[in-house]
Order: sequence, then C-alpha cells, then structure tokens
Amino acid sequence: MSNKCQKISHLHLTSLFIFNFAKNLNNRMTLVCVNLKQILQHTKNIFGVSIRAASKKTGGSTQNTHTKVRPKHRGWKVQDGHRVEAGSILATQRHLRFHPGLNVGFGRNGTLFAMVPGRVLVTCEKVDLNWTHTWVQRCHGFRQEKEFFKKYFNILPDKQHQNFKLIDQL
Repeated sequence: MSNKCQKISHLHLTSLFIFNFAKNLNNRMTLVCVNLKQILQHTKNIFGVSIRAASKKTGGSTQNTHTKVRPKHRGWKVQDGHRVEAGSILATQRHLRFHPGLNVGFGRNGTLFAMVPGRVLVTCEKVDLNWTHTWVQRCHGFRQEKEFFKKYFNILPDKQHQNFKLIDQL
C-alpha cells in the first residue's frame, strides 16, 4: 500500500477518500485511493444516476422579524398641579382621549399644548363637543346622543389680568 493510503486515518478531517478494491494485472487485490468526486463522476457516467445536492442551506423559519419599531411614548407629559410655560406639550395622543380646556391648544396630530404660562389642572367633565370636527366624529361619532365624561386639560394663568370693567354699582 502506498504511504498516502496508510495515513488516510489522519487525513480524514481534511479530505474525504473512498477505498476501492480493484484487481491489478497480477490478480492480486490492491487498495487504491480514489477521490470521491472522481467516483461520483464515473458512476454517473456508467449507471446514468444523477445526484442532486441541496441548493440552499436548511434553516429554521423565523417569525416577527419586523418588530423593531420604536415606541411613540404617547400619553400625559405633565401631571396635574405642575407649572408649565407657553408652548409646553401637555399630552400626546392618537385617538381623542384627552380634550383641550381653558388656555390649552389642540394640534393637528392630537397634541395638547399650553397657550399661556401657568399651572396645569386636569378635570373630568361631561363633554360638550363640536360634532363637526373630524377627530370628534372619528373617535366619538357613535356616542352622539349619549352623555359621557372625559379628561380636560386646563391651564390656570400665573398672572391674572387686572382689566376689570365696572358695570354696575350696588
């Protein structure tokens, strides 16, 4: 046997060999090392057998791969009794959950913001809505004949105006 075939046990990690028995001219058995690719090519030619290898790696199925959406952090930004400046955001919302009260503005995206500096006052009141507003129709259209209560954000101004008009004297 050749030196290469004797060391096949050491080479099985780096290269794959198949041993094939064949008779040589002197009618004795010899061990011949043949590369796997050569044998597969010869058997394909002789027997007409085709061998198909995998075209893709096998991998497990994955689900929920697109759930890396950043949170929007909607809700109350300022609590009841806190002092705010003009333009401060009081609450963000997607649906009409909080309503604007005294000195509070309503943004296009539903944001409630302070219009004057002062203290925040949150109240729960019976609603008196403008039913023609698109946000009101979308969120509360099914409640049009019913009485219900919602949270209102109000701002009490720091300095009250002193421009009072005397109307009548007792």
